Amino acid sequence: MSDNNDRPKALGPNTQLVRAGYNPFDYHGFINPPVTRASTVLFPNAKAMERHEQKYTYATRGTPTTDALCEAVNELEGTAGTIIVPSGLAAVTLAFLAYLSPGDHALVVDSVYGNVRHFCDTMLTRFGVQVEYYDPSIGASIDSLFKPNTRLVHLEAPGSNSFEMQDVPAITAVAHRHAAVVTMDNTWATPLYFRPLDFGVDVSIQAATKYPAGHSDILLGTVSANAEHWKRLKYANGALGICGAPDDAYQVLRGLRTMGVRLERHQSNALEIAQWLEARDDVARVLHPALPSFPGHEIWKRDFKGASGVFSFVLAVARTDEFQAKAQAFLNALLLFGIGYSWGGFPSLALHVDLNDRRILPPPEEGPVLRLHIGLEDVVDLKADLEKGFSVARASR
Repeated sequence: MSDNNDRPKALGPNTQLVRAGYNPFDYHGFINPPVTRASTVLFPNAKAMERHEQKYTYATRGTPTTDALCEAVNELEGTAGTIIVPSGLAAVTLAFLAYLSPGDHALVVDSVYGNVRHFCDTMLTRFGVQVEYYDPSIGASIDSLFKPNTRLVHLEAPGSNSFEMQDVPAITAVAHRHAAVVTMDNTWATPLYFRPLDFGVDVSIQAATKYPAGHSDILLGTVSANAEHWKRLKYANGALGICGAPDDAYQVLRGLRTMGVRLERHQSNALEIAQWLEARDDVARVLHPALPSFPGHEIWKRDFKGASGVFSFVLAVARTDEFQAKAQAFLNALLLFGIGYSWGGFPSLALHVDLNDRRILPPPEEGPVLRLHIGLEDVVDLKADLEKGFSVARASR
């Protein structure tokens, strides 16, 4: 974990990515900081141990490697401090455990990541926290859902799998009038395309597994807080003993250096394919915030600087009893698109989305929802692969 005492200079985003988090001359001029693998940290004498008179005391509280990543994320997010944890899900659950107590009420967006919903409905409920889900399009009308014991509002924009946008500044303004902390999962956009704290969010969360790591081989999450809420987050992290490994932190720090140029390619590839899909008769809808046809496009255009490579589309299928068979036929025909969870790495991925856990938002009725992560391949090859999927789906029964 790391506090951010020095504000970032006015550098461009890619310049910031290349330089953030460390000074090579702290490591004899080597460009990448070394990996410090540790559990025990030695003290020079008993008095130094008693008074904690050195920066590092035990590896759960940070190492030079994990601090380098935290400091880089602080610069990108504009936050007072960052915690790294073993996964994106752990990042969300740590934030909830830091700010919620038995008897509290939390408002969580209905388009939240499914595993976060599972945590809310099982662990938080068991701990005596009341969770209420709200429509992502609610905006300032969320005021009507607040109770005297509402302590936290959680946002995710765009929403998982269906990509609904949220009016972040409107929601945060209401939440702060009620003295509630606002957390946000910002994995889709990264701080390059949206900086939550600039729009009133208190705690920004990322699954660094995705675009910061970028190579489909690391699990890591980051939780970054403003000055008002950093101390409580840091305390909760220390009490729980959750920490990211230095080898993983090194790989994510390395991935950060190219995240900007990778995101540009993910964005351009995805938008071209989304527009191509939108023109097809066998596609009922494309769920991509950067498309003018998407219901939340104006909010995306107002607040976001770009789009990532993940979006969904609704396959046009006439009969509901054929939804699953058609979706599976489409996916099984793909060769370049892997069938797998997660996203953010260099290869393209696809999966059939289940939206039946939603409490407020009904799933699309026109057909099954297929989520695509558009990787770094050539678009012409990806289109040909998808064309094969459509052909097989049409022929299947």
